[in-house]
Amino acid sequence: MFLSVLATGSPATTASGSPSEILTDPDRFDGHAVTLTGTITNLHERVSRAGNPYYTFDVSDGARAVRVFSFGQAPCGRGQVTVRGTFQKMNRQGQHPFDNEVTATRVTCP
Repeated sequence: MFLSVLATGSPATTASGSPSEILTDPDRFDGHAVTLTGTITNLHERVSRAGNPYYTFDVSDGARAVRVFSFGQAPCGRGQVTVRGTFQKMNRQGQHPFDNEVTATRVTCP
């Protein structure tokens, strides 16, 4: 489940790792593409005021968790997951701040 961190300083490089690895040094990953592997917890599916479906969940490695946001419907509700997207140490949507969040471009379930 734990992958080595492959981050360099380049935004084109995708860092792979566990939530614990990312959260140990969130400044290093801020604004970078990441791939996280772990277990889905706290899944919430909603519809925006504009009528767009979206979902959030935490991807956990058992010790720490990173929040994930994506549009559409969740491809899975439990178990293992791999998330690709952009990590942001601080993401603000309107008046709502979100710390340590990945905006997912791809969510896959084995």
